[in-house]
Amino acid sequence: MLYYLFTWLDQQYNIPGAGLFQFISFRTGMAVILSLFLTTIYGSRLIRILRAKQVGESVRNLGLEGQMQKQGTPTMGGLIILLGILLPTMLFARLENIYIILMLVTTIWMGAIGFVDDYIKVFKRDKEGLAGRFKIMGQVGLALIIGWTMYFHPDIVVRERVMSTNLGAPVEVHKKGSEVYYTQDVKSTQTNFPFYKDNEFDYAKVLTYVGDGLEGYSLIVFLLVVIIIVTAVSNGANLADGIDGLTTGTSAIIGITLAILAYVSGNTIFADYLNIMYIPNSGELVIFAGAFVGACVGFLWYNSYPAQVFMGDTGSLAIGGIIAAFAIMIRKELLIPVLCGVFLIENLSVVIQVAYFKYTKRRFGEGQRVFLMSPLHHHYQKKGYHEAKIVTRFWIVGIMLAILTIVTLKLR
Repeated sequence: MLYYLFTWLDQQYNIPGAGLFQFISFRTGMAVILSLFLTTIYGSRLIRILRAKQVGESVRNLGLEGQMQKQGTPTMGGLIILLGILLPTMLFARLENIYIILMLVTTIWMGAIGFVDDYIKVFKRDKEGLAGRFKIMGQVGLALIIGWTMYFHPDIVVRERVMSTNLGAPVEVHKKGSEVYYTQDVKSTQTNFPFYKDNEFDYAKVLTYVGDGLEGYSLIVFLLVVIIIVTAVSNGANLADGIDGLTTGTSAIIGITLAILAYVSGNTIFADYLNIMYIPNSGELVIFAGAFVGACVGFLWYNSYPAQVFMGDTGSLAIGGIIAAFAIMIRKELLIPVLCGVFLIENLSVVIQVAYFKYTKRRFGEGQRVFLMSPLHHHYQKKGYHEAKIVTRFWIVGIMLAILTIVTLKLR
């Protein structure tokens, strides 16, 4: 909103400084600052309200050190994160941008699912919360909206090199040394993928391994990939939210990485240098990423050990959905297993634990476990590690994976 106001003021009255709102870097910085202010200053007020309403966490006794001391800690703190994301984005981003619209829809959609789950747990006294099938239906529904829009919306394009014999309007001419080449904004099913030719992978080619003439069914492949990524990342973030600050800090690291990836993907110079596809109009996502990082860091002020508030599913499901949707929109979704490695291993630890227990029970009559407890962070708690040490080490792993994700952009 402020973008439009100051653009109008600059055009009508030439007010000094109003032109700063044309720069994505300035608006991103302002989004970060406002997000930090909202989450730290107004976050304390919301915590007091949650405490007054007795919106406390109900903790099951799993035999973990210090666990029962968390009983009654205010939950549903994800509302703080949602406030820190939505308000700065609406104030500083261009709201007609399709990428921003999709990110706002994602934030509200997943936040609403998590809120309903927390509401049932807290106010209906049902520890199971929202039934798993309804969560999955909500995640799949969001994935279908994102995938369908990405595939068909006319404003979601990529800039590709074209041969002079295939020119159509509009076309840009570029000169690099003695080389002259042409680029054009086109609809594409390509995405970035390291170690692959030109770092690009085309979903339309997947079905060609099955048979010829199946390129037209690329939408099905793309939608399946989007569904898997959205459900996996949102559930991974939800599972990681078991000890103070783990999901919040890890998500901030991921958010900074996504902001960098969005910036280079939306900048013709950096995209050309890194040999990655340029995505027109995606630069606005950097502002959203700034608000997201600010909200996570601000929430960490209260969520670090010992936590004064838990985000609940309201925050964790929203965070996971945001990360997944953001990566898909900048066409870096195939880097998710690396970038979100912490969430991935949390997911896998649960799958491995359950699968092995069922297998051994069926085979030997008595279930056995791979880990002392799952998700993985509880395994280390059982081994006697303090949760603050576990969180810090997971953050370090997250930083290493973030650096590796950025490095892969130059790997051929």
